[in-house]
Formats: sequence, structure tokens, C-alpha cells
Amino acid sequence: MEHSFIDRYSDLNSFIHKLDPRAKIITTLVFVLAVVITPVTHWQAFVCYLVLVVALLALSEVPPTYILKRSLVIVPFVLTIAVFNIFRAGEVVAGFHLWQWQLAVTEEGLLVFCNVLVKAVLSMLMLILLSSTTNFTTLMKGLEQLRMPRVMVMILSFAYRYIFVLTDEVMRMRRARDSRNVGGSNLRQIRTVGNMIGTLFIRSYERGERVYAAMVSRGYDGQIRTLDSLNFGWRDAWFVFVVIPILVVVVLVNLIIL
Repeated sequence: MEHSFIDRYSDLNSFIHKLDPRAKIITTLVFVLAVVITPVTHWQAFVCYLVLVVALLALSEVPPTYILKRSLVIVPFVLTIAVFNIFRAGEVVAGFHLWQWQLAVTEEGLLVFCNVLVKAVLSMLMLILLSSTTNFTTLMKGLEQLRMPRVMVMILSFAYRYIFVLTDEVMRMRRARDSRNVGGSNLRQIRTVGNMIGTLFIRSYERGERVYAAMVSRGYDGQIRTLDSLNFGWRDAWFVFVVIPILVVVVLVNLIIL
């Protein structure tokens, strides 16, 4: 089946694509840190962050529709977490009845809701930029060379590679179930789904053992290897020493001066 890979547009030829993955990883981490430590009341800073990330997305030449689709996948999860904060204790702004419950929306709750939503969306856009402009294997190699624990790099690499294999497995099991299913009670359907989950777990475990044995027999030692070596050049240094100072200035101006 056709899968939606997160690095689908990593083969483009834009300025952002040509950057060393380590430069993009460092910049992304600093950007997320700057967004997180900025109080939500300093809206001027968030406007600056938004302008910066939109400019970088424009330079990357990644289709806006793709970015929007990726964002819409994650936003519901953020809203699910953030929406419950609007009912926290504080000065009541509005209230309504939900069956037999009286719910009150507070000013502090709305502030926390905006804080979570705005920061999550900005961080998400920057991470979409990173993953969309960097081949996944190269991204893993960049993380490894930045001294990220090797076991974490291995877990990320295997999870990304085999999530699609397991998705295909689930789809085949589902087709087999549908071809043999001629109705039945809801209890029977639940039991069938439970059996499918158990079977999938056993197959995944056995597949993992076979894959590990095959990789070790071929000399795998946990190191990420690619045909091209990473090269942190002047373009990467220019990018890092322009974007990061902008973020630092925005943070300092909003935390110290304003």
C-alpha cells in the first residue's frame, strides 16, 4: 500500500534542503526552547516566531498543502489536551450546563489553553520543516553525530522503518477478517479484534527477532551509515549564526525589556 512518509519532499533542491542536518537540528531545538520559555502574554514574540518559521517554510519550497495536512493530523491531539485547561480554577469568564454538570470557563484557563495551543503549533511547524527537508536516514545520522544516545537513535530508526510493515500487516489481517465475516454480534467483533491485536503482537515480536538476527549476521553494530558523509560548511554556519541570534534577541527583548 502507499504510505505517507514524513520525508516525502526531502529530495527537493531548496536552500533549506542543502543544509547539514546538524545545523537544522540545532536550530530546531533552539527555536522550540525559545518558544517554550516565552510567556504567552508576550504576543509580539510569537508573531516574530511565526514570521520566522513561515519564512523558513517558504524557503524550503515544501507545498503548503502538505504542511497543512501534517498540521491537521497533530492539532486534534493538542486540542484534546489543551481544552480541559479552560475549566481550571480562577476568575470565571463564562459558564454553561452539560447535562447535570455546571462548567465554568476561567480567565486563567483560557490563558493556559492559548499557551499550550500556540506553542504546540509553532513547535509543530518547525518540526515539520525539519522532517520534510531532511532524509530520515540522514536525520538519524545527524542525531547520532550530535551525541544523542545510540539506543534512542536505533529505536527511532526501527520504529519509523517497521511501522509501515506493521501497517501492511494490519491491513492484510483486516481484509482476511472482512472476507470471512458474515455478520455477528458486537461481542464477536470485539473478540475478533482482540485476537487480531494478540496475533499482531506475536508476529511483531517474532519478526523483530528475525530482523535482529539477520542484521547482526551482516555486521550491524548500531551505527547509522549513509553513502554521503555529513559536511558542516560555511552555508550551515551562516544559517546557524543568523537564525539563533534572532531567536536570542527576541527572547531577551521580551523577557528583559518588555
